[in-house]
Amino acid sequence: MNLPQLVQACAQSLTDAQVVFGQGTTNAHDEAAWLVLWQLGLPLDIDINDPAHDVALPAELIAKVQALIAQRIATRKPAAYLTQEAWLQGVSFYIDERAIVPRSLIAEVLANGSIDPWLHPATQRVLDLCTGNGSLGLLAAMAFPDIHVLGLDISNDALDVARINVERHGLQDRMRLAQSDGLQNAHGEFDLIVCNPPYVNAHSMAELPAEFKAEPTLALAGGTDGMDFVRQLLRDAPAHMSQHALLVLEIGHEREHFEAAFPTLDAVWLSTSAGDDHVLLLSRQAILEGTPHP
Repeated sequence: MNLPQLVQACAQSLTDAQVVFGQGTTNAHDEAAWLVLWQLGLPLDIDINDPAHDVALPAELIAKVQALIAQRIATRKPAAYLTQEAWLQGVSFYIDERAIVPRSLIAEVLANGSIDPWLHPATQRVLDLCTGNGSLGLLAAMAFPDIHVLGLDISNDALDVARINVERHGLQDRMRLAQSDGLQNAHGEFDLIVCNPPYVNAHSMAELPAEFKAEPTLALAGGTDGMDFVRQLLRDAPAHMSQHALLVLEIGHEREHFEAAFPTLDAVWLSTSAGDDHVLLLSRQAILEGTPHP
């Protein structure tokens, strides 16, 4: 069996087992390629169908790959937890079960510059709220060399994972981490807040496949309509935003619930590879004018 044949066989095994994707890959072939190449110690960006790979693989290597695929099927753990690596916008991040698998679409708008026209030239302080493994804050630091980032998360376990990534990318001087329940420890004002919060509604939480249940519930569950954390965030955010600040917020498939909860908000919906309904942008003024306060 050569490399293309092995990837195809593994993809078929994943398909037959009805494995669920969406935590780094979207289909059986891509997930099989990822796991096969990782287990073989090959670069993940090689052309599997290159004629150079049309050679028989040793039986012991095939057996190692098949064992990894069997583990993926039996445990239903996301592939990223098995490899302890996830990729966002071509950047590698460490990950394990202590934090949600990084896949935020906010990474796209940071990397492709689509939020740049909205940012004030004086943007210096960035807050990555619900930082998880730290990937969004680190991508922001990479995209904007003059900024400093604070990453906050309620989970100390997740922050331990984030520290690994901050050190891995050598950005200790530009990204700090702290434990915080929401914005509780967000001292001072920020020019940009990025947040991929827990937003999954209760019905969807109950229907989650095993792969997603392997992730920390704290990072997913957003209450009955998914908007519990977002309500608190929009109440508290203006006090932590400079006059020209922006909030970039991901709400996944919850646009209907978001608009029902905040019908008077003037949000700008940003285009991503998943469509125009997943990530939104709000100015401080828009939050003040459109969010009811108790």
